[in-house]
Amino acid sequence: MIRFGTDGWRDLIAENFTFENVALAAQAYAEYLKVIGGRRVVVGFDTRFMADRFARKTAEVLAANGLEVYLSRAFLPTPALSFAVTHFQADGGVMITASHNPKEYCGFKLKGPYGGSLIPERVKQVEVFLGTAAQEFDAAKHPIETFDIQAAYYDHLKNLLDLSVLKSFEGTFYHDSMGGSGTGWVSGFLEHVGIDLDVRNVREEASPTFYGVHPEPILHNLHHTSDLLRDASGLAFAAVTDGDADRIGAVTAGGLFFNPHQIFAVLLKHLYDRGLRGTVVQTVSVSGIIERLCHLLSLPVITTPIGFKYIAEEMLQSKILIGGEESGGIGILGHLPERDGILNALLLLEAVALSGKSLPELFHEIELMTGYQHAYDRLDLTLNSMTERNEAMDRVQEPFPIAGHEVVSVDRRDGIKWLLSGNAWVMFRASGTEPVLRIYAEAANPEHVQCLLSLAHMHVTGVQSNLRGCPEVIEKTEAALGETA
Repeated sequence: MIRFGTDGWRDLIAENFTFENVALAAQAYAEYLKVIGGRRVVVGFDTRFMADRFARKTAEVLAANGLEVYLSRAFLPTPALSFAVTHFQADGGVMITASHNPKEYCGFKLKGPYGGSLIPERVKQVEVFLGTAAQEFDAAKHPIETFDIQAAYYDHLKNLLDLSVLKSFEGTFYHDSMGGSGTGWVSGFLEHVGIDLDVRNVREEASPTFYGVHPEPILHNLHHTSDLLRDASGLAFAAVTDGDADRIGAVTAGGLFFNPHQIFAVLLKHLYDRGLRGTVVQTVSVSGIIERLCHLLSLPVITTPIGFKYIAEEMLQSKILIGGEESGGIGILGHLPERDGILNALLLLEAVALSGKSLPELFHEIELMTGYQHAYDRLDLTLNSMTERNEAMDRVQEPFPIAGHEVVSVDRRDGIKWLLSGNAWVMFRASGTEPVLRIYAEAANPEHVQCLLSLAHMHVTGVQSNLRGCPEVIEKTEAALGETA
């Protein structure tokens, strides 16, 4: 079975993600391209097990359909593949990657001619052709070109960054690629433009096992990097990119995790301070501090379902200053309608260098400006089956007071989000590709967030979670909310 989710098709290698099924997906995309009059397509891959061979199979099927095919010579970040689509004036692209999913998965991302995720209505047109037998490849009749896009991509990034500001950075900058396809690309850019900084690459060797963790830049996958920065001070920080380098997280001096909500806020304020203006797009799972900041800066805000393809749609239709999601995917004005962990790492470096302030200091200034205190975490529940996942979602359809908060309203744009009194919220969403239920929570402090997650976990599963400290949190919350009323 091949099913396209929020960002392409992902599945278990050798179980459903097989050469046969990859060929069927490639054939479906070829049929779609032929219908729209497409003639040229670009194919890339990340560092996953067999990704290069799956990419070769994809390229062969596309070429067998008479399309002009460009295949990357080596693994590369997804945003670089997306840039290659526009650079070669192609009609589309395929990136073989499962992004942040576990090492057992591989995936098939579709790109439009604009260098971003193929919009949902177009993906549906591709799905119509699933099941069409793949054309036979003949190397003598169907040539495939290979390419290296790194230098051209770097030259494009130069137009989006202030190199003189980057040169002024006085600190230690780390890039943790988690063994993914972003390895060497941030330091490579700085070398390309002749900037000599104290840059240290972490987990820099390409690894199909991603050093034993899921290649997603969230707290519990970053203990190694946190340990490296535990004794660091000042402006030192690490930018962390996921398996295909389109998402970003960060670790600051002292080994503290700096989450994507905080990164989104800092980049938004940084772009605004540079004099850039436009609409801000956020997915429904993003911190409330983004909307509060936008109101303060008189910037319009659009909220979409989860999935960067929805942000890309907005970027194609109007002037979007920045668009971002909870998982660390952020796109900016002047670039592609695409998230880019490499560019965002360099923009964070620019923000710190320009201000002379650390990332936590920059975010704290935003908290003071907006009067909004932010703490956040996410709990991923791995269930036994998709049926069990669906049953768990059924249990949260009717909201109720939780952790001392009343339910103010409910947002059902994607999953179900309980908006609570006191600027808190909890959200439930089922994964589109795995038997996983994600629970998101935001509140004024970390202890309160953990209480929300614990109570939500207990309600969903019927199993008591770690509720230590919850009664005290609930009591304090009720008292604080009573005083506010």
